[in-house]
Amino acid sequence: MKVTTPYTINVRGRLFDLSTPQVMGILNVTPDSFYAASRMETEEAIRMRVRQIVEEGATMIDVGAYSSRPGADDVSAEEEMARLRRGMTVLREEAPDVVVSVDTFRADVAKMCVEELGVDVVNDISGGELDKAMFQMVAKLGVPYILMHMKGTPQTMQEAPRYDDLMKEVMLYFAEKIQKLRDLGQKDIILDPGYGFAKTLDHNYELLHHQEMLNVFELPILVGVSRKSMIYRLLGNTPNEALNGTTMLNTIALQKGASILRVHDVKEAVEVVTLYQKIVNSK
Repeated sequence: MKVTTPYTINVRGRLFDLSTPQVMGILNVTPDSFYAASRMETEEAIRMRVRQIVEEGATMIDVGAYSSRPGADDVSAEEEMARLRRGMTVLREEAPDVVVSVDTFRADVAKMCVEELGVDVVNDISGGELDKAMFQMVAKLGVPYILMHMKGTPQTMQEAPRYDDLMKEVMLYFAEKIQKLRDLGQKDIILDPGYGFAKTLDHNYELLHHQEMLNVFELPILVGVSRKSMIYRLLGNTPNEALNGTTMLNTIALQKGASILRVHDVKEAVEVVTLYQKIVNSK
């Protein structure tokens, strides 16, 4: 069993401790996220969701205004920004101190969120591939950056994902991009293996089986498997029925070195972390 490495990230001048795994609650201010129960469009729905995330024990919230499910419709930068302004205004009223990441692949959106809306972390599903200005932007903004592995776009990524050697390609992808970010002066980098992004069912489980290989980079790892198709397709059920599978895979992810669990179901994930830490710290 992997004991979590005592990583910290600099969040607006204060050190945020990841030596105990943290739970990141998902806040989707979109009408079309794959898990219908996570869609929050009205101000009141957003407010209630933020309260729930905080009360159930999450220390981080990930705000997304662009659905990245396979085949999702494209959304303009203007619409994405409008959704984020509405969502972040409510979020900061309810939870002024929680660490907030914005789920966007657009550099201009990231800039607006950090400079105008008080967002702390940039979470880029494309690893800088969909907006070549992103790496320079996050380095200039000086905020932690979540670097995810993906090939293609949200519209095309699941058409026919293919790898000659999955783990070799993932490791090279991270090695090259980490170096580019370091060369630009980026300090805090968090790795996301990208479960469900440009990967078949078998790819996802191969990646999870070997996830501990990513620990060689000595960077925090974020895992987001919550209610994804790698669970419900294998089990023959639906996203609504995928909580048990999510809990199981989150446990495996922690054993393999995850520092952050990105989830829809905060209470259950916090319980997983509590139980996992009790085992790790037992003599």
